[in-house]
Amino acid sequence: MSGPLKGTRIIEMAGIGPGPFACMLLADLGAEVIRIDRAGGGEPSPNPADVMGRGRRSLALNLKQPEAVEVALKLIESADALIEGFRPGVMEKLGLGPEVCLARNPKLVFGRMTGWGQHGPLARAAGHDINYIALTGALAAIGRKEGGPVPPLNLLGDFGGGSLYMVMGVLAAMLEARQSGQGQVVDVAITDGVISLMSAIHGFAAMGVWEEGRQNNMLDGAAHYYDTYECADGKWVAVGAIEPQFYALLLDKLGLPSDTIDFAAQFDRARWPVLKRQLADIFITRDRAYWCELLEGTDACFAPVLDTREARNHPHNVARGSFIERDGVLQSAPAPRFSRSSTEAGGAAPGPGQHSGELLRELGYDEATSARLREKGVVGGI
Repeated sequence: MSGPLKGTRIIEMAGIGPGPFACMLLADLGAEVIRIDRAGGGEPSPNPADVMGRGRRSLALNLKQPEAVEVALKLIESADALIEGFRPGVMEKLGLGPEVCLARNPKLVFGRMTGWGQHGPLARAAGHDINYIALTGALAAIGRKEGGPVPPLNLLGDFGGGSLYMVMGVLAAMLEARQSGQGQVVDVAITDGVISLMSAIHGFAAMGVWEEGRQNNMLDGAAHYYDTYECADGKWVAVGAIEPQFYALLLDKLGLPSDTIDFAAQFDRARWPVLKRQLADIFITRDRAYWCELLEGTDACFAPVLDTREARNHPHNVARGSFIERDGVLQSAPAPRFSRSSTEAGGAAPGPGQHSGELLRELGYDEATSARLREKGVVGGI
């Protein structure tokens, strides 16, 4: 692998959701990611459809056996960081808690990903993205007033408040470890991350310009100049003309001079419902292609609302190479971009234990010992 993290080794304890995505991002940036899978967990063959699992090698271990724990610890000795997403206490029960791992590798960064965090009344409870963003105040603000809260896929909690904060925390701790020579635990709670992402909303509330509830504020679909509108063909467009000069251009393009009495007071909340209905009546008269021809690429802050198939073929995304295809599977290109360091998406996600043999050799196990570990069920795969 190339990239700015080339030479960095990350150990990933196999899991779901935000942990794998964080490790995909690190692998895309050039880190060597080795995933510890459960022995007997599946076929040791690549899985191109597992996009978030790309760019790793896999070692399959039965961590209920002490010899497997020792293999894991030998691997951890060579790592810069470990990332796990189990409930609090599970790694300790496996014999791979932070104290044990840091004793073997004092510079290790031990990243722990959970929904609720390592402590607190809910720490040991099960949950998913929708539960975590519900508790933070974020979910209550997303959706239409006449409906109910709408889950924003699992982007806000799992990947925004979870994966991205894990990557940031692990990278920060690794930088600090290079100075201090000491590793540490990074406690990534998705709830903490989402609350952090809500910082702007907290600021709006402090300034008295945020009203609780859905569709009461500029950015939640209440404002006529920041919302989506249906077109004549049933497709949709998105408008975000916040700044007065962009708003004036939008009105001009729509044939509504900025001094039009109804639209002149852009930030008058009392007028928003009426103005939204008027804009809706305009956009519904033409198909989406017409509005794209008129508005796309201007400073009116306009974009068509595309589905994933359409997004793949949009000229802007094509020009930037934002999507790639590997083994017939559409997926994202590595992000962000660097001026000197070259990044690339790694190979297809490995099957459990696909690289067990080569990793055991790298750890110094001879063929006879490796064969014995396989026969005992300590190690799986090939």
